[in-house]
Amino acid sequence: MRILLVKLSSLGDVVHAMPAVQDIRRALPGAQIDWVVEHSFAPLVRRCAGVGRVIECELRRWRKSPFSVPTRLAWRTFKTELQREHYDAVIDLQGLSKSALMSWLALLAPGGKRYGLARQTEGSSFEAPARWVADVAVSLPPHIHAVTRARELCARALGYVVPEIQSFGLLVSEDKSQAAIKNIAFDASSLNRVVALVHGTSRADKQWPLAAWRALGERLNDSGYAVALPHGSAEEQQRAQEIASHLGKAQVWPRLGLDALTDALAACAGVVGVDSGLSHIAAALGLPHVQIYNFDTAWRTGPLPARHAPLRTLGAYQCSVFDRPTPSVDAVWQAWLAVAGAVKTA
Repeated sequence: MRILLVKLSSLGDVVHAMPAVQDIRRALPGAQIDWVVEHSFAPLVRRCAGVGRVIECELRRWRKSPFSVPTRLAWRTFKTELQREHYDAVIDLQGLSKSALMSWLALLAPGGKRYGLARQTEGSSFEAPARWVADVAVSLPPHIHAVTRARELCARALGYVVPEIQSFGLLVSEDKSQAAIKNIAFDASSLNRVVALVHGTSRADKQWPLAAWRALGERLNDSGYAVALPHGSAEEQQRAQEIASHLGKAQVWPRLGLDALTDALAACAGVVGVDSGLSHIAAALGLPHVQIYNFDTAWRTGPLPARHAPLRTLGAYQCSVFDRPTPSVDAVWQAWLAVAGAVKTA
């Protein structure tokens, strides 16, 4: 059976779709699973166990000059690659016009069908073309976690029951992870005591105050942890430098590609971060993790409760902290002590 998944963006959304791949692998061991994704996130999808072809598109870039010669050539190449196979099932996990276009362009095998969402679920986007393109529209509960949404959609489309155990299947090499962090971080004695602070997010209203990051970093330093500060823009780099300047043992990482960044995070003792793509990668890697929310949306994108995941990859090891206007340093610190303590006693 050939299956095409369509989940183009964003980083966190791509991560949230990965457990669906692992479910399909368990239910349909012989299935070929391909994935259409934005070019920026393709390196991460290539690390998802069970994915065969990763078909890259660059809609974000193509929209800027849709009629230029380079865009037309790139679009033709993409379309040829997309239509190399005929699929028994094309599953639109995104529910937007752009993902509907990808689903519509994909070729079906005899008897094949396109599947999509019947309607919007709470807190997610949905556009009418996604419903029009789908041969089978799958109705899901309105109040549903992003990970469960993808898992349920695939299960109902392909005719199996969602397994109790959840796995992201995000592959990393321990040797590469250790090498990555050695190249950018601290002396060998602290390699297993590095906590990454994911302070950057594309939305200003999701940020945690600078003073709070400094206070948390001081507590981590006092407890024997070194602090690592990744960043993805000039603004985030400046914020990282301001946080590090007040700490005894902290380092601003260089700007890293998605592959190197994933390897480096995998070697950390844990991650504390705002609701962002990197935080969701930390969750997928099974790291001890505290996710900070200024909005009551952790039910939709935050770490899932223990019953949804094997002990190694979550449960007491990860949690979210929510408060308005923003969680206190004490609340985040107590959450970190809880997840770090759970790892020690496991």
